[in-house]
Amino acid sequence: MDKIAFIGAGSTVFAKNVLGDCMLTPSLRGFEFALFDIDEERLKDSERMLLNLKEQLRADVHIQAYRDRKQALTGAKYVINAIQVGGYEPCTVIDFEVPKKYGLRQTIGDTVGIGGIFRALRTIPVMLSIAEDMQEVCPDAWFLNYTNPMAVLTNIMITHGGIKTVGLCHSVQVCVPNLFRSLNMDPEGVEYKIAGINHMAWLLEVKKDGVDLYPEIKRRAREKQKQKHEDMVRFEIMDKFGYYVTESSEHNAEYHPYFIKRTHPELIENLNIPLDEYPRRCVAQIEQWRQMRKSLVENKNLQHTRTHEYASYLLEAMETNQPYKLGGNVMNTGLIENLPREACVEVPCLVDASGVTPTYVGRLPEQCAALNRTNINTQLMTIEAAITRKREAVYQAAFLDPHTASELTLDEIVALCDDLIEAHGNWLPEFH
Repeated sequence: MDKIAFIGAGSTVFAKNVLGDCMLTPSLRGFEFALFDIDEERLKDSERMLLNLKEQLRADVHIQAYRDRKQALTGAKYVINAIQVGGYEPCTVIDFEVPKKYGLRQTIGDTVGIGGIFRALRTIPVMLSIAEDMQEVCPDAWFLNYTNPMAVLTNIMITHGGIKTVGLCHSVQVCVPNLFRSLNMDPEGVEYKIAGINHMAWLLEVKKDGVDLYPEIKRRAREKQKQKHEDMVRFEIMDKFGYYVTESSEHNAEYHPYFIKRTHPELIENLNIPLDEYPRRCVAQIEQWRQMRKSLVENKNLQHTRTHEYASYLLEAMETNQPYKLGGNVMNTGLIENLPREACVEVPCLVDASGVTPTYVGRLPEQCAALNRTNINTQLMTIEAAITRKREAVYQAAFLDPHTASELTLDEIVALCDDLIEAHGNWLPEFH
């Protein structure tokens, strides 16, 4: 029996979206869905939810929860990864509260920035241990990574884990529809091209019937900036650098040195920047889960329609050999000429039975590549720190981070990193 292993299956809502999609994919009939999570209670919840969904959809799949990760992985054809190491408490809280003592404020903290660096450092050892298990029990499996920081973790699985990996993030496929909706434009029939790095890929071309839509997009965006809205940072980046970026304004506010500044606190208000957005979101999701758990886990009439998540479409293309195009995170084997080859990039990819084939992009507009490189610097130094286990490499990753460097001195950054390593304790044993 072919198997899809889902690591981090205790993320019940996400498991419903991705594996519910797979249940609705005819080419995946007869597959085993192997579930694993370190939280046994959440694992049981997901198993019950998926069994109910299977009955309701009359899906021809086998649902099996495992307490042993290696058993879940054994013989897998595909592995879907959605782990979060350290959770909201204690680790996300630490990632936000310790930097605040230094006056360093964040919005999401899961990609770069000081929060993204430390999320990567505690996640990379777990990812490499998954890779070791896969090398032993399913060496030919495709690894579909959904965990952030996307670029760093996808990179590490390929270059140090030796696993066939593609990183999947829904910011690419929702970029144009969400932008057009916010500007009261019709996305029907629009053609576009997106490439860059995860959470900072660029809408390079956007056309309809051969007509460039960027002039109209920018005109409407400038008009919309006269009033408060949720996408002000991205519109400001587009105005100053010429291109719209895929990931949200709350994310991009902390990827650059221009927006969250103690010397200019008015920017927070003027650009509607939601500081501490991710902890707020975590608290809301925890409360929402308490309220919705019964309706999701114990619901015998659970329904599902296929979502925009890439996973099921990717697996369908591999199983049927019917090509599918998606925005994937892969190593830069010359795909984007003016970004480092050591970087993980997000580019259009074709998927069929032969696997994931990234497409050649060429050169990004130089200003877009330059912004990407500032984040790539921190990503590559974070990998260096994780592999060498040198504390000075952690410092250097933080020195190179645009937002951190714009707010703190070198000595303050060293002290902050030391405090974070101490506060994370057993989550970062290799740096003690």
